[in-house]
Amino acid sequence: MLPEGWAQRTVADICELRNGHGFGPDDWSDEGLPIIRIQNLNGGKNFDYFAGQPDPRWLVEPGQLLFAWAGTKGVSFGPAIWRGPVGVLNQHIFKVYPRDGIDAEWLYWALRYVTDRIESSAHGFKATLVHVKKSDIDRQTVHVPPVAEQRRIAEVLATWEDGIAAAERLASNALSHHAALIAETLSSKARDGRWPMHRISDLATRVQRRESADLDLPVLMISSGTGFVRQDEKYSRFMAGKSVESYITLQEGEFAYNKGNSKRYEFGCVFPLKGLPKGLVPHVYVCFRLNEGHHPGFFEHLFAADFLHDQLGALVNTGVRNNGLLNIRPADFMACKVPVPPPDEQHAIAARLDVAAEWVRRSDEYAARIGEEKAALLAELLTGKRRVRLSSTEAVS
Repeated sequence: MLPEGWAQRTVADICELRNGHGFGPDDWSDEGLPIIRIQNLNGGKNFDYFAGQPDPRWLVEPGQLLFAWAGTKGVSFGPAIWRGPVGVLNQHIFKVYPRDGIDAEWLYWALRYVTDRIESSAHGFKATLVHVKKSDIDRQTVHVPPVAEQRRIAEVLATWEDGIAAAERLASNALSHHAALIAETLSSKARDGRWPMHRISDLATRVQRRESADLDLPVLMISSGTGFVRQDEKYSRFMAGKSVESYITLQEGEFAYNKGNSKRYEFGCVFPLKGLPKGLVPHVYVCFRLNEGHHPGFFEHLFAADFLHDQLGALVNTGVRNNGLLNIRPADFMACKVPVPPPDEQHAIAARLDVAAEWVRRSDEYAARIGEEKAALLAELLTGKRRVRLSSTEAVS
């Protein structure tokens, strides 16, 4: 039963979705208007430019509501408010226009709720990469309250979003402190040449084992905030489908590079498997194990501090797929260089950085907890299970 005054509508009833333009290499330039791609909705600063005369339908102004209909689950798929410069919109992203009687800010949250529903039904390879048709979005149902209540719901959720942003800044500060400690530790050694720089391939070996006997192992994925997580625990069910047959068997202590971009790691992240003896990971991950004599904790901290950011960024350029994965070849990743101190120094540094890493962990947990609380509130407010209070003036407006 809907609350009094509410109505059930489809996304097509409450807004219009207009697709971007398919800009190809012949359209790219070093100057002109930035071409807005999916990775730019997630804060990515790498742009190609369009120097021609744009069709007005392609133009995007700051504040425009957009919807990426192909992207990484929980990262780049779904609605976003454009905060960057005036640009032109690439394909795989819709411009969103509210219809009469729909508050634009409430519409953003309604589409966030729709996104959660679409993502929860994704399966197989789409467990992490979501790609839908316009009709898949248009036919989604939403519960539409009166305009005054739409505005109040949007205000409440925006306040929660501000709180989450503050918690994420705290987590980011903890991560920055961690990175600063690493930078401080490395700088003097690097200046006097005491620590040589080696390719990852010089101190590690690729892992590409695919053992059919291991198909009953837990299926794992990398979260940029917490490292490896079980897929069935994150999504409450097994979602890899038949593609699991090509997954790599990773053993505890071995590392994997997830080349999907995220808010924290623009060019992907590297984590070791901890707490499980074995697990299955997607074959698109670049997996490796350190050779004898190297301390995993030292390199775990190094990668967590995004030490490879600039090297990976130089490899990416414009090579980003529409699904959000970075076109970085395993050989190029393995050719990235890292500092390699003597084993005893690796141990000492790892122990020191463990303290800073614990601060990062606790800050991340806090941000995740209030994020989960807001997600529950979002569902309740958008379905009318929980109501907002309106002033007498708002109630009659």
